[in-house]
Amino acid sequence: MKSSFPLRALGPALRIALLSAALAAPALPAFAANAAKTAAPVAGDAGTADVARRVAAFNALLDRQWEQLMRLLPEQASFFGDYRYNDAWADYSLAGAAHMQREYEKMLAEFEAVDTRGFPEADRLNQRLMVQWLKSAIRGYELKTHEMPLDQFVGVHLNLTALVSAFPFNDAKQYQQYLTRLHALPKLLQQVTGVARQGAKDGLMQPRYLLEKVASQCDNLAAAAGADNVFAASLKKMPESIPAAERERLRREILAAVDGEVRPAFRELARFVREDYAPHGREQYGVWSLPNGEALYRYAIEQYTTTTMAPEQIHQLGLSEVERIEKAQGEIAARLGYASLKAMREAVAADPKHHAYSREQILDEYRKYLAQMETQLPQLFGTLPKAKVQVQAVEAWREKEASMAQYMAGTPDGKRPGLITVNTGEPEKRLLTTIEAVAYHEGVPGHHLQMTIARELPALPKFRTLLGQLAFIEGWGLYSEDLGKEVGFYQDPYSDFGRLSQELIRANRLVLDTGVHYKRWSREQMVQ
Repeated sequence: MKSSFPLRALGPALRIALLSAALAAPALPAFAANAAKTAAPVAGDAGTADVARRVAAFNALLDRQWEQLMRLLPEQASFFGDYRYNDAWADYSLAGAAHMQREYEKMLAEFEAVDTRGFPEADRLNQRLMVQWLKSAIRGYELKTHEMPLDQFVGVHLNLTALVSAFPFNDAKQYQQYLTRLHALPKLLQQVTGVARQGAKDGLMQPRYLLEKVASQCDNLAAAAGADNVFAASLKKMPESIPAAERERLRREILAAVDGEVRPAFRELARFVREDYAPHGREQYGVWSLPNGEALYRYAIEQYTTTTMAPEQIHQLGLSEVERIEKAQGEIAARLGYASLKAMREAVAADPKHHAYSREQILDEYRKYLAQMETQLPQLFGTLPKAKVQVQAVEAWREKEASMAQYMAGTPDGKRPGLITVNTGEPEKRLLTTIEAVAYHEGVPGHHLQMTIARELPALPKFRTLLGQLAFIEGWGLYSEDLGKEVGFYQDPYSDFGRLSQELIRANRLVLDTGVHYKRWSREQMVQ
């Protein structure tokens, strides 16, 4: 699963529209990138000189639009390694969302007006993708997806913690900028609360039981005091190059901001969610129960799959994939002497040797498989990422809701490496059989290789190298799991069984997602 700091957590509107609808460049075909710079303009009726002028104007428009976007989304700029706005937050209010919508509408008018006659194919593609990206963002706002900013998996409150692990703390100036952001964080959470209140009025709510988890998460974010709080973690790595007196001042003021401003703000958000918001959460799990729910689901399908497939088509595809994968798993079970696929699943789940015995063992397993795959990369790919990838445990307070592992891309300059965060909570309950596949998916040749190479391509516009389309990103991750099989890994049949189990999760999602949101299944139907 890919993860990154969201393009300003106005809510699902921007997360979906920007992280899911902007088509990224495929990772490896450098010829496409080079074409953007080296292809000669194709002479047409307008003439070669006129084409060259229009291409230059179009590329200048792309640059200007990106600059505008980074000003509007300063924390996203920081995540991308652009530190000019390190002391600012985006506007998370309803007014901020409306302003962003107006800006997108202006941008769309400009990009639709571009005359692409005679353009090289790379530039024509850039224009088409940008128009698609902007239309998607505008449609998300029209459907009011931004009015549901809080959920237990990628809600605003969780995304803010990326400040600690993703942003730089190299000198006193950057700590001071972070301090400024901490002072402004309570206002940001008040803006989020205002947006959530409007969503409640409009009937746009997550399921109640998920919002109850959000309240607990906010409590956890507020619980730890002083240097033990996640928002004070940067103090543990304060560089010696900062003068001692300055280090002490920054430490004192950051701790005061965390204890006196940030923690109370999260406690208030927890109170709001628990008492005023979650009780109004929807009882039905499916988005069909929301106002305009069918349109919301069709929109989500388009954003996450890039297709216009009908929900029933997706459902049937999922059923056929489940059948195919379970047949392959059954063949492994038979070879290993189990009476049935069910019997093997039950035996593996009950056998301690297939479970971890410590948190560190889980991390070591990931590192082992990544190192194994790295030896094969030169034989598989002509272009390799320059930036490294690291493995670390997910924060303890996130363990209950976090997925098995997530990848966060590094900065384009390579100064911040790619990061795989692994859920090591309750290790004795975690299967070892799936780790090999997940390591290839999240690291190499998966998300780290694909996203890092995209960031390192020199010629493509930034919206294609820094943003990503989830269908491509996750499709590449799944391909990477299978590539490990092609090069002779998964020597342990239980690990190969785990690979198929991971593939089965994706097939099950097709069935269950359409089941709950389109077929209106109950929880019991989903379990069955």
